[in-house]
Amino acid sequence: MQISVTGHHIEVTESMRDYVDTKFDKLERHFDNVTDVHVILTVEKLNQKAEATVQISGAKIFAEDTQEDMYASIDNLVDKLDRQILKHKEKISNHR
Repeated sequence: MQISVTGHHIEVTESMRDYVDTKFDKLERHFDNVTDVHVILTVEKLNQKAEATVQISGAKIFAEDTQEDMYASIDNLVDKLDRQILKHKEKISNHR
């Protein structure tokens, strides 16, 4: 799984990058065919926004979350993506 992290109006530190890597390992446990992840971290005044596009076999999944804390927004983002990936996995297994 290739993870790319970019920042918009924020400098992405090594600790943020490590935090994103550890959180996105959770997605790979549920679905093995995750090929590419692109995470964008944005700061807009007091809001910290995290958005991600995940490429899996057969689909692209997008999610975003806005919180006052960047780490909380990354946590919520991973939870949203996890639910979407599980839903996609069920769709694939039910139709084949």
